[in-house]
Amino acid sequence: MSKVRVGVIGLGNMGTQHSKYLFENEVAGAELSAVCDGRPERLKWAREQFGEKVALFDNVEALLSSGVIDGVLVATPHYDHPDLAIRAFTHGLHVLIEKPAGVYTKQVREMNEAAAKSGKVFSIMYNQRTNPLYAKLKELIDSGELGEVKRTNWIITNWYRPQSYYDSGGWRATWAGEGGGVLINQVPHQLDLWQWTSGLMPKRIRAFCYFGKHRDIEVEDDVTAFVEYENGATGVFVATTGEAPGTNRFEVAGDRGKIVIENDQLSFWRLRVPESEFNRSFTGSFGSPECWKVDVPIPSGGVQHKGITQDWVNAIVKGTPLLAPGEEGIHGLTLSNAMLLSTWTDSWVELPMDEDLFVELLQERIRSSKTTKQAGTYK
Repeated sequence: MSKVRVGVIGLGNMGTQHSKYLFENEVAGAELSAVCDGRPERLKWAREQFGEKVALFDNVEALLSSGVIDGVLVATPHYDHPDLAIRAFTHGLHVLIEKPAGVYTKQVREMNEAAAKSGKVFSIMYNQRTNPLYAKLKELIDSGELGEVKRTNWIITNWYRPQSYYDSGGWRATWAGEGGGVLINQVPHQLDLWQWTSGLMPKRIRAFCYFGKHRDIEVEDDVTAFVEYENGATGVFVATTGEAPGTNRFEVAGDRGKIVIENDQLSFWRLRVPESEFNRSFTGSFGSPECWKVDVPIPSGGVQHKGITQDWVNAIVKGTPLLAPGEEGIHGLTLSNAMLLSTWTDSWVELPMDEDLFVELLQERIRSSKTTKQAGTYK
């Protein structure tokens, strides 16, 4: 295959952006062949933008069985991602889904199983993996430059959202419409990067989520979580949409020093000798390892969304490995699900978590949700 014919499902904010750069041929080896949306006004917009070159569909099944596409880019509400991906795999199509992978891990696990059976290329729009800052952090940790990780700490409170944002759509920040708040909508990228860069998934989580603490919403808008890892390391994750000015600071401490990412800079406080070695050999009453602060030069930019789409197309056409395999979407979602479950049960959550219990408690909240817009809107 020399050219991947792509169909975009969902012409909301992200689907619109994806369809535009695909139509402008900004992804080598790909062409926008079709778009699908159930709203007539969005299809009218697509016809005005793309003319007759792009096929329009108001029904997903018709798109999937049309024969005019080789793969789909799914940019729909969260609940629909796994179902649409599974249906696309059934039709023998490659799949790229927007984040998050879904709302709960049980449905995402089913999606991953369908992907494995299909043999098709499956990716997720974790565009922050293309960010040179986080790529460098992962490189330093993977290479052993930081030594064994001892602690992680991410304060991500600069996702400020006013009440007017939530009032702009009746489905926003509701259990039935989105399936959660800051954890599912604003910080999926940080949850992915937290475990992807460190190479660590917790063994257990204790979290405190506050629902409608800062805004008139029913889902979480303030979260503090504490995690423990198998190697004895610990971590803290703090997120909110109700704080201004916010902070975005990711700190990883290891046996050979500390790395901090903040204000688009990566700083490495590197120990001349590992802390464990210093501790074994030092005999004085007070002292600490010699430390050098290094501001690591990082290239500007990052290829972001187009980069992940290009990576997906390259994997289809050339067989190159994926930067963001779709199957890995379950990791960040596991973290957010576990944080909610810990709060709902007021207890520690061991991983792997009780997925059935999470779904049961989520369904209770969906039944009492304020929104009239339910999941599964794409037919």
